[in-house]
Amino acid sequence: MDQAVKTKAEQWLNSSAIDTDSQSEIQRLLNQDNDTDLIEAFYKDLEFGTGGLRGIMGVGSNRINKYTVGMATQGLSNYLLKTYPNEQIKAAIAHDSRNNSRYFAEVTADVFSANGIQVYFFDGLRPTPELSYAIRKLGCHSGVVLTASHNPKEYNGYKAYWNDGAQLVPPHDKNVIEEVDAIEGLEAVKFDRDDSKVEMIGTDIDNQYLADVKGLSLSPEAIKNQHDLKIVFTPIHGTGVTLVPPILEKLGFTNVHVVAEQAEPDGNGDFPTVVYPNPEESEALSIALQQATEMDADLVMGTDPDADRVGIAAKNLNGEFEILNGNQAGSMLVHYLLKKWKEAGKLDGKQFVAKTIVTTELIRKIAGHYGVDCYDTLTGFKYIAALIKDKEGQQTFIGGGEESYGYLIGDFVRDKDAVASCAMIAEMTAYVKDQGMTLYDFLLETYEQFGLYRESLVSFTKKGKSGVEEIRQMMRELRENPPKTIVGEQVTTVIDYLEGTETDIASSNQKPIEFPESNVLQFFTEKGTKVSARPSGTEPKIKFYFSVNDQLSTQSDFSQEWSTLGDKIDSVIKDMKLK
Repeated sequence: MDQAVKTKAEQWLNSSAIDTDSQSEIQRLLNQDNDTDLIEAFYKDLEFGTGGLRGIMGVGSNRINKYTVGMATQGLSNYLLKTYPNEQIKAAIAHDSRNNSRYFAEVTADVFSANGIQVYFFDGLRPTPELSYAIRKLGCHSGVVLTASHNPKEYNGYKAYWNDGAQLVPPHDKNVIEEVDAIEGLEAVKFDRDDSKVEMIGTDIDNQYLADVKGLSLSPEAIKNQHDLKIVFTPIHGTGVTLVPPILEKLGFTNVHVVAEQAEPDGNGDFPTVVYPNPEESEALSIALQQATEMDADLVMGTDPDADRVGIAAKNLNGEFEILNGNQAGSMLVHYLLKKWKEAGKLDGKQFVAKTIVTTELIRKIAGHYGVDCYDTLTGFKYIAALIKDKEGQQTFIGGGEESYGYLIGDFVRDKDAVASCAMIAEMTAYVKDQGMTLYDFLLETYEQFGLYRESLVSFTKKGKSGVEEIRQMMRELRENPPKTIVGEQVTTVIDYLEGTETDIASSNQKPIEFPESNVLQFFTEKGTKVSARPSGTEPKIKFYFSVNDQLSTQSDFSQEWSTLGDKIDSVIKDMKLK
């Protein structure tokens, strides 16, 4: 047995802070002949990363449990107390539907309150975006949501937020990590709740949030005309059930069908009808798609367990339901928003949209057509939130998002928001139906007007220490020997987000870019092909994002042109020796 692992386990076992059930489980692991489980539980400390914690639940320093959640909250509390020494600090707490989320939320409230922090605690499961909203509405200094998003049922997580309602960004993220790392032992965590510091919140915040989401509506007449639009919605056993049906009803939709089998958490947080509760996976939407086909619905929407991301499906040219990817949904949303803002005479050059660097350039083309600025950010919605904060008082954020199914409309929430997104997607579908079109028709209209863009993603998992080095070597090779051509197209621009440079290949001129440091490389060709290489910050993976485009002369050419672009992406992958 690894002595360091045994020592760490025995430290936990003998800590005065450990409860008897945890002691028994640690002792069982120590007594096992096979020490694999013990090593996995204690070989390292679960890292409090820039977004918080995420991991498998269980006893041990490398697991999500009362004590790792407690240490994270103690570190956050310590930083808050140092940052706001003469204020009554306030924090909001929410949780999703998975196993132990409520319990971990209670532990978080225990530690916050024991440190003298006023806690606003949601009385039941709520979507992550409502936590962001509550922080801003209640004037909180911080907030925490207990969720592992779309991870499998064995996982849970802890996402920390700052006073602007966004996840932690520099310098706060690193400073909180330092405080968490500085905690010397479990005994340093204050677990004794002060009930006088914990206030339950619920319907009042719900109603304010729903009213603000309704205020985003741009086509109330279209909804009135198409109120019986057939919508199938699934929360995939998650928090979307609390607010998505109510906001659709509040907007005036009268024909919404919630997938019964996935309408409520099953009581165990096990997501029993899906392999992964991820709306990016067609399997997670299969029940909703079957129901939609049977009733000839107009729209399918599915939210992940914490309801910050939404997947959608619409009938394609063959009358069959097709899941639209995040680039397609995001592009249509931006097109719809800007079209309606222009019709209302509200565009005056002081608005902007935002997307992440790996999201489709089609959004930039759409924004340019309407004379609206389009800003790029690093991957991660906290960077879009930071941009919104930076532009306050100068420009108004209309909407935007990222290719991984996360979108935001308006700025009263500072995280991706599937509740508001569902509302706007349903309204957009009603609007185009009022024009005699389907949502898929609107997608093709967008392509015909602004260009046909197709994106794809290839992900490589490289496990173990050797895998980490292999990923480093792949990035090193791309930096030292960047491709001069991609499928015969000259590479014109290389952006290195680690070095902070943009290089014009023809002139060899370099200029600095204003982005936080990140290990990402991007290559742009003369014909607009874009390739992005990005190692994951949390998993032993490297992701390659591909984007190609062409003009779509007529909508009747779509199927052929779409297939041609798919073949081009395959050629790019082969040309870069990624297959």
